[in-house]
Amino acid sequence: MADSATNVSFRHRFDPTSLREYDIRGIVGETLHHADAFAIGRCFGSVVARAGGRSVVVGYDGRLSSPGMESELVRGLVASGIDAIRIGRGPTPMLYYAATRLRSAGGIMITGSHNPASYNGFKMVLGGKPFFGQQILDIGEMAASGEVVSEAPGSQFAIDVSADYISRLASDWDGGDARLKVVWDNGNGAAGDVLQRLVHRLPGSHTILNGIVDGNFPAHHPDPTVAGNLVQLIAEVRRQGADIGIALDGDADRIGVVDDKGNILFGDQLLVVLARDMLATHPGATIIADVKASQVLFDEIARAGGVALMWKTGHSLIKARMAELKSPLAGEMSGHIFYNDERWYGFDDALYAAVRLLGILGRAGQSFSSIREALPQVVNTPELRFDCADTRKVGVIEEVAARLREAGENLREIDGVRVQTADGWWLLRASNTQAVLVARCEAATEAGLDRLKAALVAQLEASGLAAPDFSGENAGH
Repeated sequence: MADSATNVSFRHRFDPTSLREYDIRGIVGETLHHADAFAIGRCFGSVVARAGGRSVVVGYDGRLSSPGMESELVRGLVASGIDAIRIGRGPTPMLYYAATRLRSAGGIMITGSHNPASYNGFKMVLGGKPFFGQQILDIGEMAASGEVVSEAPGSQFAIDVSADYISRLASDWDGGDARLKVVWDNGNGAAGDVLQRLVHRLPGSHTILNGIVDGNFPAHHPDPTVAGNLVQLIAEVRRQGADIGIALDGDADRIGVVDDKGNILFGDQLLVVLARDMLATHPGATIIADVKASQVLFDEIARAGGVALMWKTGHSLIKARMAELKSPLAGEMSGHIFYNDERWYGFDDALYAAVRLLGILGRAGQSFSSIREALPQVVNTPELRFDCADTRKVGVIEEVAARLREAGENLREIDGVRVQTADGWWLLRASNTQAVLVARCEAATEAGLDRLKAALVAQLEASGLAAPDFSGENAGH
């Protein structure tokens, strides 16, 4: 049994801005340091040890700061009596896969995800479940108090799980004899090496853009939810006459997709395609999407015989909810796609989602653009993100909600406020990770969209805030 007494030789204070809802994240050298990595290992290792666990899998992405952070993290884990299993550089889902397959007590991925090159961070899982929210705040308190375990050092060893992971991904191809022409944009992200090997296991013709892992991200920022980052992919799909284009974010847990005409399918449109396929074999299943998703998605899930569940934004929150409900599929506008059927393990993996999507397209007998064009057409804004102080953002939502309730509006308060009107709907929520508010509007017509925008602006102005940039071009990371 690990000794829980205060360890007077260890106390540490994190920059409070680094302790986020879903991870620990900051600017390297400013709000995130090597000492933080050691402290995370020391504290997370103590949590594992006190729960009777012994091993933690560690992986890292392609950022320039990641190898140094990984070394310090491992040192902290070992100091807490933990056996650190080092899987090396790769995508975040490979870390989740390794933690699942190796049945480790926990896992930590060092990644800045889709944030700028100057950032880095730590994503954690404990007992196969997301480690987030209050658990992350508890790490901060544990470090400040020095309440870590004191016991004999653990060990460390390296293991290469990449071949097994790639084989597992490729084994779920179910597109029959189809030979698709596919363009991938790795965005110089952490999946580069794995992706190069994966495409050799898949049928068809595959072109990889920006396949070299480079933490400077020289081609473009690795966030596939921003249309500007898909320009290169769209051009190559059109040049080649490819069937589909697939983009990955910096650590490959989020996917972006364009059809054969180079048109972007956003996360909720993609989930319609995936949900229809899932419901063909799992009739009546619950499919989960976040509050930012189009009403078209929820309607199409119901039309396909499923139960559509709107839930809070955040990959950890979605993951926890789908495990609770045993939902086989979930997704977010941000491009996190979660498969939790008998074929996969319940975590978000852009590479796995891509394999399943290619299988669907291979069996479809029609072009991807035809599938997209057949979806009910609506007009909407992009996801709008605009600055609002952390000390103010929750208060704004509470004020807006109170006014809407008093006015008798058709209101859902799952995560912020989502208001349904005869024109469509608009959403306003506080980001869990940044000092911003998030908004979106969707209507059947342009005139209806203008009325929804005006209603949103009126509520913001009533709380002393200016209108957002409705083009979405100033959205933050």
